[in-house]
Amino acid sequence: MKIWHQSLTSIEQVPQYRDAVIAHIQKVARPDVEVVLHGMSSETYPTDYPGHFITYSYLQNLHREQFIRNALIAESAGYDCMFIGTIPDVGLLEARSLVDIPVIGYGQASMHIASMLGDKIGIVNFLEPLQDQLRYNAGRYGLAQKLGPIVQTKVGFYDILDGFNNPEPVIDSFIESAKIAIEQGADVIIPGEGPMNVFLATHGISRIDDVPIVDSFAAGLKMCESLTDLKEKSGVTMTRKGYFNAKPPEEAVKKLRAFYGQESNIHEGLDFGLSVK
Repeated sequence: MKIWHQSLTSIEQVPQYRDAVIAHIQKVARPDVEVVLHGMSSETYPTDYPGHFITYSYLQNLHREQFIRNALIAESAGYDCMFIGTIPDVGLLEARSLVDIPVIGYGQASMHIASMLGDKIGIVNFLEPLQDQLRYNAGRYGLAQKLGPIVQTKVGFYDILDGFNNPEPVIDSFIESAKIAIEQGADVIIPGEGPMNVFLATHGISRIDDVPIVDSFAAGLKMCESLTDLKEKSGVTMTRKGYFNAKPPEEAVKKLRAFYGQESNIHEGLDFGLSVK
């Protein structure tokens, strides 16, 4: 099985995070699964981490095209599944409507797994403006009533990178914020961004007292494995009914992507990416 992992970061520019992701994949993925890491184009952001360049609706929508384009590339290149490895699930609905391979979102997978582990989901993240989007997405996934408090940590992305060498301050900050969420009713916690999730998993943080901490990255990969298996062994695939899920005519997709200057990118870069087994 071959999975296209798509990050919202330019992952090759943040080696601490990249290496932690590789180690985590090697720990949680099945032996027969190859995960190929892909980041955003190196020229997407003026800094190593997207930060506020993804916390506005319009700016994030501009980035959506890279996810959609790469879903088309992944299917064309023979990948079995695509994993959108960022909690906002950028381009998830659009990508699913265009390709026949499973497309899994970090946010949706982690919320559904969390809903089976507890009754009230808390999210601990460090990009506060995203909480509006996360609540909107939870409603779209039918989980609005299950999503409870969203609490921000006092640490950010670069603190987490430093934390791979000095983990205690980041762990303490996460636990402090998680306990606030727990006091507000959460009985299962989702780490809000991929870097925080992978950091916590690296350091074995899976529980605070009686409350589980969801390994969202692993949840997404396992959902990729499961839906790919279901497709191959049982024939279960995506619905094609309704406005959001119907697959548009291929000719219309090609014509309009060409009109908007996108079609020329579809078959480029089929072999790039960092393979992890």
